Formats: sequence, C-alpha cells, structure tokens
Amino acid sequence: MELPDFMSYANKFSANDFMEKVSSIAKRAGSKLVYAALILYYTLQSDNVSKADKAIIIGALGYMISPLDVMPDAIPIVGLSDDLAVLLYVLKKVWINVDSDIKARAKEKLDKWFDSDEIEETNDLFKDE
Repeated sequence: MELPDFMSYANKFSANDFMEKVSSIAKRAGSKLVYAALILYYTLQSDNVSKADKAIIIGALGYMISPLDVMPDAIPIVGLSDDLAVLLYVLKKVWINVDSDIKARAKEKLDKWFDSDEIEETNDLFKDE
C-alpha cells in the first residue's frame, strides 16, 4: 500500500477532534490502531520531540481524523487500514521519542474502551529495539 500525503491533513488535527474521533471509532478500529494513535498523541505533547517530528505526528493524526482519506472509514474492515498504515509509519519514525510514561498513559486510556484481552493484543505491536 502506498502511503498518501498525510502531511496535507495537518490542518485537520485538533486535540478535541482527536479524542472525539478515537472514542467514536475505538471498538470498530481495534485496540492496536487506538494504541498507536494515543502513543502519537501523547508523544506530541512531549517537550523532547522536535518540531519536525511534531509536524509529522500532527499530519498523521489529522489524516486519521479526516473523513476524507484514501479509504473512507465507513467501509467495513478495510476502511481504517490506511489510517493504521499512516500511524505505524509515523510511529516508527518517532519511536525514539516514545518513553515508558507515554506508553503507560496510552495503555491507561485504552482501559476506557477495551477489556484486558484486547489491551494485551497491543503488546506485540511495537517492540523496543
């Protein structure tokens, strides 16, 4: 899958819209997508992240929020796969900035939408290198 120009979606991002979107799609999107999105969201708030990395995070989260993307979110099963691809791509680029506190905050937030089995599925999504 070729990634879209997610940076053109940077103006779609706002913290309020992000949380609203995540809470509305959480169960349908699955714990892995939500975990990746939350990690990026909390990484964005870190003072240890460069402006360049913050820009690509904002682009990725804006892409996720936007109803207009390569595969509309309303399409069952595949509708969120492009969002996940963008989130994982950006997360890999900024992974060095993701500390254990950010991961813990993201896991804590997952408790609102997922049971422990679903949260456990996120453990194999990213491995410390």
